[in-house]
Order: sequence, then structure tokens, then C-alpha cells
Amino acid sequence: MLLGLGALLVGISSIATQWEQPLRATVDIDLSPRSLPKYMLFSLARGWIAYGFSLLFTLLVASWAFYDLRARKFLLPALDVLQSIPVLGFLPGLVLFLVGLFPHSNTGLELACVLMIFTGQVWNMTFSYHDSLRAVPPEFRLLGKFYGFNWWHRFWRIELPCGAQGLLYNSMVSMAGGWFFLSITEAFRLGDQDFRVPGIGSYMSVAIERGDVRAQLFGIIAMGLIIVIVDRLIWWPLVVWSRRFKLDDFAGATVAPSAFQLWLSRSRFAGLMGGLVEKLRRRFLTLPDRPVTVAGPAEIPAETGGTGRWAYRLLIGLLLAALAWGAARLVLLLGQVPWADWREILYCTFLSFGRVLAAVAIGTIWTVPVGIWIGLNPKLSSRLQPFIQFAASFPAPMIYPWILGLVLLVGGTLQWGSIILILLGTQWYILFNVAASATAIPNDIVSAATLLRLDTWRQWTRFLIPAVFPGLVTGWVTAAGGAWNATIVSEYVQAGGKLYQATGLGALISRATDAGNFPKLTAAVLVMAVVVVGINRTLWKKLQVLADTRCRFGF
Repeated sequence: MLLGLGALLVGISSIATQWEQPLRATVDIDLSPRSLPKYMLFSLARGWIAYGFSLLFTLLVASWAFYDLRARKFLLPALDVLQSIPVLGFLPGLVLFLVGLFPHSNTGLELACVLMIFTGQVWNMTFSYHDSLRAVPPEFRLLGKFYGFNWWHRFWRIELPCGAQGLLYNSMVSMAGGWFFLSITEAFRLGDQDFRVPGIGSYMSVAIERGDVRAQLFGIIAMGLIIVIVDRLIWWPLVVWSRRFKLDDFAGATVAPSAFQLWLSRSRFAGLMGGLVEKLRRRFLTLPDRPVTVAGPAEIPAETGGTGRWAYRLLIGLLLAALAWGAARLVLLLGQVPWADWREILYCTFLSFGRVLAAVAIGTIWTVPVGIWIGLNPKLSSRLQPFIQFAASFPAPMIYPWILGLVLLVGGTLQWGSIILILLGTQWYILFNVAASATAIPNDIVSAATLLRLDTWRQWTRFLIPAVFPGLVTGWVTAAGGAWNATIVSEYVQAGGKLYQATGLGALISRATDAGNFPKLTAAVLVMAVVVVGINRTLWKKLQVLADTRCRFGF
């Protein structure tokens, strides 16, 4: 443990040194294997810094949207819009602004990279946690009020435990989403400028451009090591820990601790740190030792905010002013787009919509039964977790050239082969949300279904599908958004020194970014956002209402 702590301090020092280095016009990426440990450290640090921002954003914004009815009317649509914007839609503004803010160091470029990874992580976490807050049993909130819980006790003792499993599973798939665009966020072009930061993503990007198969294999092995280490040391122990928060009327089967947890329990240093944490917990998280007197009938806290009226008026005024300024700039930019480009954008949108729909449908067919199977079998989950986490977390664009080679080998083209590439980046959102919902099914409900001896059809239609339907809808929402994002790398693939393109909105956005054609890029991103938000507001919203009214435990 002491050696691990020392290695952590050395790693932090190396990362800080990298961020403070002078900004250079070009960065040479060394393709030799000896550079990979350093690149692994840099990419891992960016991913976890982005995850820290994502977790903080999730807890704050989801809670704000849940408790404040007035803010919810603005926040949820805003999240829909932001989720629908692809990574390349954020890229130009972030990079130019942050590089201009830190012109003499790598800090701006590193922050831009972290924030682009953040945009690939945060949205499904926020939607999942907001969904968990809505699913907290009313009697839990009533009991918290009865015991005089303040906002912190309510969050720590009721809301976070109830949302732990869904938040954890979505955290895993969020990290996978961040890794998915790693080769873009660490090595990207903006017009005639080439921005690179050292990392696994830029390493693989250069290796693919040069057609260096040996370097690609080393990069894949390095990425695999990162995924396995993170899964065994962080994700799986957290999965085991989260199962104590399953809502049950009786105790279910216990899950054996992982090997890392057993090893950690034998460390004296870890024991001392655990004792210190326990003392801090007892000091700052002490709960009331007896019920408090509640005047009048105890009611479930209303979902209203406590922000003053004038603060809201000021906030809304600033927001409207910013929107008016942005709308004016947007109109001027869109006015430069000719009608021929608009027709091309609409036609490409239609083709990409078909690919996204096909990818989500194919992903649903296999992920729903597999997710339920994994969620209801803890022992099976412990065995399959490393393989599923590896497959979900591995950045699929790193192996796109090889998959595309197989598609071309069987006589296919990228026009339909891009569906397979999109599927690799979206199916995991559905799988992890369904698995989380299946894991959270109370044991008494599972036992009741067993006692009723339902046939296969009734078991699926009356029990399993309704039980996981809220998570399935959340998975569909995030998978559809991720699929539209994935089109920018699935319809525009570089392999063997050649560029392969499919006719679609993602390829159009990629071409506009490479050419620095900001009016066309803005128009394409705007159309993608309108399509995604329109689907969310019509189809997914209706399914969400159905899931909330018919498929929630405790309602």
C-alpha cells in the first residue's frame, strides 16, 4: 500500500509536469513500446479527471432537477440538447477558447481534452441518477423526515444508496464512452492545425495513419491492461459493495469479496486509513438518535426548490441574454450555408437515422436477455464481469480498421458496415442499464415469480421485461445519443493509409471539421441536435412515462 501511494504521488507529479510544458505547434508521438507506460498514465489520468467532473455534475444537476420544479423545465431539455451534440460539435469552441486562455502551456489543450472526454461520459450518468431519485420509495423519504434528516443525511443515507447500483453501472459505461472517443480527443485536426497530446489515443491514431501493425498491437495490449487493472482494482470491488443497497424485505445471497478486497484487508496501512475515515464519518455524519416531533401529518417532501424569486429572475435573465447572443451568432453563421449544403445535410441525416435505428434495434435484441441473465445471477456476474467490462471499455475505433477489413473481405462496404461499427459503441449502454435494473429487483419479487411457476412467455412479459423496463428506457435514450455520436467515427474511417467514407451525417461532420468549414459544421450539428431532441421529446418521453407509472417498485 505504501508503494502504491508513492507510485500515485510520482504519477501526479509526472502529469503536472506534462500540463505545465510549453505549448508546441507539433507533438511527436513515439511509437516504440517503451513510451507506452507514460502514455497509459496520461490517458488514464485524463479519463479519471473527466469522470470526477462528471460525477460532481451528475450529483448536483440531477438533484437540482429533481427537487426544483422550475429548474427542471429548463435543465432536462438542456441535457437533451447537450447529449445530442457530438464530440466534434464541442471541439472547435473548447480548443480555441482554452488554448487562447493558456497560450504558453499545455494546460489549455489538456483541459480541452478532458472536457471532451467529459462530454462523452456525463449525460447517461445524470439521466440515470435523476431516474434513481424518482424511484426512491416514498416511505423512505417519509422516514427520513420523521427522523429529522437534513439535506446531507437524506442524500447520504437514502438517495445515494438507492441510486448506487444504477450510478455505478452507468459510471462503468461512461468510462467506456470516454475511451471510445480517445483517439479523437487526443489527436484531432481543426482546419490546417493539428492538435495532439501524448496518450494511448494519439499513439493509436499515429499508428493507424502510418499503417504500423506492430505499434497497433502494442497499443491494443496497453489499452487492454488499463481496462483489466481498472476493472479489478476499482469497478468490481465497487459492484460487490453496491449490492448491499438492494431494496429487499429480507436478506438475499451475499457476494464474496474480491481478491483485491481480501488483500486490502490485510494491510495495516489500509486499516489505519479506514479507522481515520470511520472517525470522520462518526463526527460529520452522525444521525439523530431518536425520532423528532413532526407537527401535523408527516408528508413526503415536495419536489420544490428553495432558491429565491429574485435569484431565479437574475439567472433566467442571464440565460436569456446568453441565448439571445448565441442565437444571433448562430443565425449569422447559418446564413453562410448554401441551399445545396442544406439538402446534402438532410439527405445524410436520413441515412444516418436508418443506421442508428438498426444499431439500437440489434443491440436491444441481445443485450436485454443477457443483461437480465447477468443481473439475476451474482455468481455469473462475477465471472463475466471482467470480459464484459473489457469489451465495453475497449475503444472500438482502435480496431475499426481491422473490422472494416473483414467487412471488405466479405464483399461489403462501409455504407452498411458502419452499422456494425456504431453497434460496438452503443450496445453497452443498454446492457449495463438492463443489468443494473435486474440486479435491483427485490428478492421477494423474484421469489414470488418463482412460486407462481410462470411459463416462459408470462415470465418475460409479466415479470422480467416490466421489471427492467425503466432501466431499458434509460439505456435506449443514452444508446441512441451515443449512436449519433458514434456516426462521426463509424462513417469516416482511416485504414491502411486510405480514407473510407459512408454517406451520412457523421461523415459530413468529420469532413467539415477537417476542412475547418465552421458554417457547414454548425448546420450539421444543429440538425443532429434537433433530430435527437425531437425523438427524445416524443418517443422516449412517452416510454419514460409508461415506465414510471406501470413498472416501478414501491408505487
